Order: sequence, then C-alpha cells, then structure tokens
Amino acid sequence: MKESHNHPDDLHVSALLRQARASPSLPPRFQQNVWRRIEDAEAPAKTGSWLDALAALILRPRLALAATAVLMLAGVFAGALEGRQGARHDAQMNYLAAVAPDSVR
Repeated sequence: MKESHNHPDDLHVSALLRQARASPSLPPRFQQNVWRRIEDAEAPAKTGSWLDALAALILRPRLALAATAVLMLAGVFAGALEGRQGARHDAQMNYLAAVAPDSVR
C-alpha cells in the first residue's frame, strides 16, 4: 500500500502552482450576453410567411417521409392526368384524320 505523506515542501509547491495559474478575465457584459442567448434560444421561432412555416413543418424528420410520399403521389396523379389528356387529343386527331383526311391537312 502506498502511504500519503504530506511534506511541507509538497504543500508549498502546490500553493505556488495554484497561484501561478492564469485566470483569464471575462469579456465585457459576458453575463448579459449569456442570458440574452438563453432567452433567444427559448423564444419561439418567428417565421416570415406561411410558406416558411410549411417548409419547416415538412422538413421535420418525422414528416419528411410522409411529405415525400404525398408529393410523389401528386406527381403520379398529375402525370396520369396529363397523359390521359394527351392520349384523348391524339385519339381525336386520329379520328378526324380517318373521317375527313382532306380537312385536317
């Protein structure tokens, strides 16, 4: 076992080391700035418009997958609608060309 011996020289060296430590001074108004930053962090976020609020809501990790799925379904629906209208227009043009070939040209 190791015994602890407190020699007077050890105590003197410890006291000198404690005195030699430099303690930097804090910048001016340090405590005020700390409290201001705490209050700013606790304050509710201010959004500029409804679009910013919607983007903040959609970009939350919980809702990101659901938002992606909804946007993908909306894209598929819009594409199917556009394709249906294009196919109808092509069918009308083909019918018109078959019934009255001279008037279409």
